[in-house]
Amino acid sequence: MALATLLVAAQARAVEVQRVVSPGGIEAWLVEDHSNPIIALELVFRGGASLDPEGKPGLAYMVSGLVDEGAGPLDSQAFQGTLDDLSIGLRFQAGLDNFTGSLTTLTENRDRAFELLRLAITAPRFDAEPVDRIRSQILARLSREAEDPDMIASRTLRQLMFPDHPYARPTRGTEDAIQSITVEDLRGFVRDRFARDQLIVGVVGDITASELETLLDSTFLPLPAAAEPFSIPEAAIGNAGDLVVIEKNIPQSVVSLGQGGIKRDDPDYYAAYVVNYILGGGGFSSRLVEEVREKRGLAYSVYSYLSPLDHGALVAGGVATQNERVGESLDLIRQEWTRMADAGPTEAELDAAKRFLTGSFPLRFSSSGRIAGMLVGMQLEDLGIDYLDQRNSFIEAVTLEDARRVAKRVYRPDDLTVVVVGAPAGVEATREAPTGGS
Repeated sequence: MALATLLVAAQARAVEVQRVVSPGGIEAWLVEDHSNPIIALELVFRGGASLDPEGKPGLAYMVSGLVDEGAGPLDSQAFQGTLDDLSIGLRFQAGLDNFTGSLTTLTENRDRAFELLRLAITAPRFDAEPVDRIRSQILARLSREAEDPDMIASRTLRQLMFPDHPYARPTRGTEDAIQSITVEDLRGFVRDRFARDQLIVGVVGDITASELETLLDSTFLPLPAAAEPFSIPEAAIGNAGDLVVIEKNIPQSVVSLGQGGIKRDDPDYYAAYVVNYILGGGGFSSRLVEEVREKRGLAYSVYSYLSPLDHGALVAGGVATQNERVGESLDLIRQEWTRMADAGPTEAELDAAKRFLTGSFPLRFSSSGRIAGMLVGMQLEDLGIDYLDQRNSFIEAVTLEDARRVAKRVYRPDDLTVVVVGAPAGVEATREAPTGGS
């Protein structure tokens, strides 16, 4: 779907989201657009890498790389060849909370594309050759990431913030775990997790509601009705105020930092979202960039963000800077964290943030796939089918009083946990890295 078409749709009229329910009871949210012969589908199965069995982290991730490597009567070469020949895009990803899939196809290849999707999620083959190949690819990636300062810092921060919780496990696994995963493990994940009661679907493009109803049944009714029951405990955010240094002989240190945050369904979420934009989420217009980069030239990149996972939320951030400048950069970040907590944003900052966040919202409508992803997210977070029409009003409703109250609630500089990977000068660790954090 062309950007210009989508901007017109978003600005000139409300985007019409239809709730489609097939005769077999499969629900999807649909945005029709017949200006281009393209269809995009996004799906989610609730339950992701945080459900990997003890001792086998990386199972969901490995499944995500294999379900389209041969399914039903088609081996890997035939399956992938069909995708290529028909210009069908099909990919899967495993996150901590969810397992996602994306399908993009030309209208003329619609039926075959949906058939391939059905095969991938209901009858993956897990033949020896692709299993060995994908396993080798994952192991090679893990080997590279073991030396990557950014990956080391972010993984260690997660271990510190989520002690003794499934969120602390490495999503892509460990070398030993990946080596130990069997074909039966892979089949068990698909059997236990891919089911209609955990399915969410969003569709955008050149398809009518009645056409979609038929395809929903043919594609998803073959799935089991219910997944294996599961539960994830709420995370107790840990290690408030710790500073960990992982020594690495590199000229520039990488820093990841975080504290307990705010969930997506919290009534204060939109205020926190706006305030974070002002602190460190707004690029060159943010306070952190202004103080750390623009005024002092300490770092090229410095940022903050909200990370509202289903069972534990963080406010996090990061910076990369020369080793001798790490301490000064951290002092400034803490100062800005404190200043935001103590005084909140100014009225001018709030007004500018709200203008940008509402004015730039239509730019998210840049492709059919992105809109389909938004439709899935709206269902996952129970935002309502009219969210696309209502979202800007939630941002506009944030008052200066709201922003300052929420800033004081959310930002707790004494709770900031910091991980530094590098050879920082004059930075003293307060504890050792957790096992597996380096």
